[in-house]
Amino acid sequence: MSDNNHPDEGNQNSDLSSRGPNSAHPSGPPSGPKPAEGGDQADPHRLSTPAEHIPLSPLRRFLHLLISPLRHGITLFVIVLVVEYIVLPELAGAKGTLSLLGKVNVIYLIFGILSEAAALVAYTQLTHVVLSRNSPSRSTLFRINTSALAVSHILPGGTAPGTAVGYRLLVENNVTGSDAGFILATQGIGSAVVLNVLFWAALVVSIPLHGFNPLYWIAALVTAILMAAFAGLVLLLTKGQEHAEKWLLSITDRIPLLKKKLAHDLVHRMADRVDALLSNKSILRRAIVWAVANWLLDGASLWIFLAAFGKFVSPINLLVAYGLANILAAIPVTPGGLGIVEGILITTLIGFATPKGVAILGVLTYRLFNFWLPIPLGGICYLSLKLEPYKKSKNS
Repeated sequence: MSDNNHPDEGNQNSDLSSRGPNSAHPSGPPSGPKPAEGGDQADPHRLSTPAEHIPLSPLRRFLHLLISPLRHGITLFVIVLVVEYIVLPELAGAKGTLSLLGKVNVIYLIFGILSEAAALVAYTQLTHVVLSRNSPSRSTLFRINTSALAVSHILPGGTAPGTAVGYRLLVENNVTGSDAGFILATQGIGSAVVLNVLFWAALVVSIPLHGFNPLYWIAALVTAILMAAFAGLVLLLTKGQEHAEKWLLSITDRIPLLKKKLAHDLVHRMADRVDALLSNKSILRRAIVWAVANWLLDGASLWIFLAAFGKFVSPINLLVAYGLANILAAIPVTPGGLGIVEGILITTLIGFATPKGVAILGVLTYRLFNFWLPIPLGGICYLSLKLEPYKKSKNS
């Protein structure tokens, strides 16, 4: 009977004896699991270890940390896209609005995209002009600006996150810290001042024709704060270097590992750059021209997208709506003014007798290329900047 119940007993005993005394319990059958019918025997040590106790490789740990926030980020991204490009047109009257898609002028769409691309090129040229000495190539500056723009469109906090990324990328491309700080402050604040001048120039013409909008008070407050900050920065770096140095020293004293000499050098180098810019009328003039070109080309893309859906908006009215939306978008509530720009542009354009459907589709098309497209484009630019040193080292 025992032979019938254990046909392989002889083989098992010989196998156990070949494994040594630790392979089986001394008083009975093996303590591990029985072998499978197919002859493959499971490893008792491997099966006794719970799966959750197996250490993860560094790559798997990284993927584990990345997947959760990435999943939430993609979910939020999809929700915003659905709200902006499906729900909003539905609320406005879907049939009348979406029927315009079949009548869109494709040639105008192409020119609108080209105008938006030209605005990015103009901003790159502004960076190149102001930086002037020891400037990286225009290709590198374009990728740095686009990378910073992408970050500011993803993270809340106004332009601060993008400025931090832009600063680090400039320094990594052999721009000194003082020059990087100067160019970012100059093109950021200076470009905003140019926008405000364009807005108020258009407003002076528009108010007698269309009256005063309560939103203009908020824009006036933001403008006053911006102008005061700009004037204060210029005066601080040209007439009050000692006060600026003391103020910066009071900050660096609270931060470990920062040297006082760093604050001294930073203030004086930035002051020298401001003096050089203000004294060089040619550079200052070219910087203003490229800042104006950046805003006008970006605004022109909005005008062209509206025209693609059949409405030629008055340039003065468009500048008022465009300037108002971008000035209020400077308030750091959402990334890149998401939702604020769209709401103000659509509402203001409708107030200027633009059909509701045209205003919605024109603005959403504009924001598709003004806000959304720079995000993946900036990611590609950032990756190319990071891979560039490895390519150079391989070629050398």
